[in-house]
Amino acid sequence: MNWVDLFLEAQAAERGAALNSLQAYRRDLDAFAAHLIHRNLAIDTATRTQIEGFLIACEAKGLAASTRARRLSAIRGLYRFAHEEGLRDDDPAIRITGPQKPKSLPKTLSEADVDALLGAAEDMGKTEAEKLRDTCLMQLLYATGMRVSELVALPVATARGDPRMLLVRGKGGKERMVPLSPAARDAMAHWLRHRDRAEAQARTTKGTPASAHLFPSRGKAGHLTRVWFHSRIKALAAFAGLNPDGVSPHVLRHAFATHLLAGGADLRAIQTMLGHADISTTEIYTHVLETRLRDLVLTHHPLATE
Repeated sequence: MNWVDLFLEAQAAERGAALNSLQAYRRDLDAFAAHLIHRNLAIDTATRTQIEGFLIACEAKGLAASTRARRLSAIRGLYRFAHEEGLRDDDPAIRITGPQKPKSLPKTLSEADVDALLGAAEDMGKTEAEKLRDTCLMQLLYATGMRVSELVALPVATARGDPRMLLVRGKGGKERMVPLSPAARDAMAHWLRHRDRAEAQARTTKGTPASAHLFPSRGKAGHLTRVWFHSRIKALAAFAGLNPDGVSPHVLRHAFATHLLAGGADLRAIQTMLGHADISTTEIYTHVLETRLRDLVLTHHPLATE
């Protein structure tokens, strides 16, 4: 029995691999074997260079990165099995890296979409408190690009004194300063006044202790949760006439960065405000902007339809 048959038998017996998976392994390994045979080579003696040569040939044929990655996975599995079973003293595929998965561009929103969301925050709530809270949440999110976990957990102390900047505690406890727009400062001031009055009344009538959070809640965390806000922004999107599937707190964070970049902001400044450890993470927004500009030209240029 050859190595491929032994490998597939082991996959079926020990790992319970499905028939479709076994058939896919067979096709990929047969293609690899045929490549080697055509060059008077064999699977049991193939080297790392020869395996990489097969992958290069696959790329030259125009095979998708996903197909090449799948083929490499099958080859890795085969040689790992051969090494573990003592059929080979080495594993020639162990250090071979697969094709890089292309980065998908983050979803974002147009400025008109954001305006519609902000308008929904001012109007959707059933009470004045809900409207003030929602408006503050949405204005802060769009003005700063905060992560939703950073937003809902903001300490109330950061909002006092009509600040021009907010101190945000991000991933790993790292702190950064983010600037506030006039609209965000105004929304925060209105919400803070209402929040303080409600808290004072609760202390007087119920003996409720003061909350340390800007957006207090009776839940275990003591503040609004990410899950709650995720649901709330979906409702705001629907109220605004937008597709809720395309709107989330993170999408609004992307909109913040994309709109800043479109307005001429420095990439390093955006990196600082978003709290990205690596500038390469922030650079994805340059691709988002390029894509939007290209689509704009293709859609609206007078010669685009000719």
